[in-house]
Amino acid sequence: QVQLVETGGGLVQAGGSLRLSCAASGGNITDYEMGWFRQAPGKERTFVARITRSGGHPLYADSVKGRFTISRDTAKNTVYLQMNSLKPEDTALYFCAIRRDPFYNLESSGGYGDWGQGTQVTVSE
Repeated sequence: QVQLVETGGGLVQAGGSLRLSCAASGGNITDYEMGWFRQAPGKERTFVARITRSGGHPLYADSVKGRFTISRDTAKNTVYLQMNSLKPEDTALYFCAIRRDPFYNLESSGGYGDWGQGTQVTVSE
């Protein structure tokens, strides 16, 4: 099992930016399709972005398209989520994960595993 550790969350005003990091150990990120998800209090965990094993073909939820960018640094074995133009509705606990089961739609959290502990993002008005 790969260990994933998310960092970079915090409190930011609307319109601000944050960059989240997902550091992997026990495995190489170039071997996996990886995703970012988020979960607001009382709500389901929802898809945010995905990057392929080759590092290309990023996919985004409609709600973040044009504002968020997923990328990676293979030398650091880390995946990033750059978040710009943040809105209060982006407030959530953000997780990264590895896509483990292709039976599930790639935007479904059910197909992912090796979840990290998450990093909290809070966007104020």
